[in-house]
Amino acid sequence: MKNILTVLCIFTSLFAFSQTKSVKKVTVKKVAKSPTKKGISANTSNPDLVVINKDIPVLIPKKKGDEFGYVNQNGKFIIQPEYHIAVFFYEDCNLLNSPNEKIRKFGTKDYATVEKNMISYRIDRTGKRVYQFKESDVGKCKFEEYKQQLFQAYILNGFYGIIEKSKFVNAADYRQFQIYPQYQYLFILEGDDVANPMIVASNNDKFGIIDVNNNIIVPFEYANIKRNFSWKLGKMFEVTKDGSNYYYIDANNKTY
Repeated sequence: MKNILTVLCIFTSLFAFSQTKSVKKVTVKKVAKSPTKKGISANTSNPDLVVINKDIPVLIPKKKGDEFGYVNQNGKFIIQPEYHIAVFFYEDCNLLNSPNEKIRKFGTKDYATVEKNMISYRIDRTGKRVYQFKESDVGKCKFEEYKQQLFQAYILNGFYGIIEKSKFVNAADYRQFQIYPQYQYLFILEGDDVANPMIVASNNDKFGIIDVNNNIIVPFEYANIKRNFSWKLGKMFEVTKDGSNYYYIDANNKTY
């Protein structure tokens, strides 16, 4: 089923980096926290859907044991863990373009896709299963024009750096590098702002997040950071410190 393949792709990550030492000191960027008011309700019918950080979702997938549910921004489970797969509340283009007009509404961002016992559903923010996927309902996605990435990773002498593709000509000229090669590994995450992407980086066998100006957004303290769509869908990063237990953090390195 197309939607199941899509969900599995989202959770697929690539693991590869060489072991070398950094050759350049990196500056730490202090990320300005957005002013927020504790306890602002995102939904007057459900006071548990509080907004502490306006940049991230009000409901965040979280694993407990072997199953996923959803917590609010205070870390409280609003939808109890019972699913094998749970993704962010986001649009499903297959349902938005379904030949069945009555179920197109379930493709909007008001719903999330989950899977239990090999059956996929859309749930609302109360956790109610409002739709069970049927192959006959799946339409063809109408993809928007692809936003071409401005930057890309560049390997020089076994180290990873960043170049701006349209301007880069001569690798012998260090001034042409956006970030001179100095990392064990770099991966530019998919996002809406191609001029300021978030970059998964590895340094001294630890993972963190940097921007294209080589400022540290998330400290190098993780065993791995998944290279998936969590930044694009939820402005969050999926990380682990032990290599097996993954959870989400925001750009301020707060755990959820």
